[in-house]
Amino acid sequence: MQLPFWPNNNKNLEITTDSGVFARYPVKTHVIMKEDDPFEVVDKYVRRYLEKGDVLFISEKIIAIMQGRAFKVSEIKVSLLARILVKFVYKPDYGIGIGSPATMELCIRSVGRLKILFAAVCSGICKLFGKRGVFYKICGPAARAIDGPCEYTLPPYNEYAKMAPDKPFEMAEKLANHLGNDVVIIDANDIGVNVLGKYPISITDRFCEQVFKDNPLDQCDQQTPLCIVREVPQNTPCDL
Repeated sequence: MQLPFWPNNNKNLEITTDSGVFARYPVKTHVIMKEDDPFEVVDKYVRRYLEKGDVLFISEKIIAIMQGRAFKVSEIKVSLLARILVKFVYKPDYGIGIGSPATMELCIRSVGRLKILFAAVCSGICKLFGKRGVFYKICGPAARAIDGPCEYTLPPYNEYAKMAPDKPFEMAEKLANHLGNDVVIIDANDIGVNVLGKYPISITDRFCEQVFKDNPLDQCDQQTPLCIVREVPQNTPCDL
């Protein structure tokens, strides 16, 4: 089936992986809000286009939003612990992560105070030896997926911070059973890819990372939080 979707600016439709060549079709939606239902969203925007063997990749951000896990920054009550810990956070060149008091507070709520303190101590010790990333390794995917507003964030979420989705593997399984296609819930940006949920679990993280390594959904005003991934048969051009 020829799909009525095209790649985002400066992105390629096809990508080569260890498993073959795959097309990534970004699907534009309305601005997803807390009141939206994930099953209704996939029914409205992708069900008619899915074929056997397709994998639906979903931005973790919209799942979190629909689960009520995005909060207006001005309404987040920041604890003293969050204000202290954020002073020691490495600030990346891309995105905010837990580098603001509001997002650090959400991290504490997601992971728990004891684990956060343990991760902070271990991170501080490891930094003395030039090793970074220990904090996130201890806190896990729930911490890595937390993010706050940036200048390129689509309104109204340029005033919001969000947690990771709740029970993303369970949500991926429910959506996969609903659609009859494999589903991956993914956190992708221009510096990395994290798989937060997938069904079936036999889908390898390596495959997901290779398919999304150039972040085909992009992060600005594209409004393409869904992506149909379809294998391209050898010697067959990809339809646009």
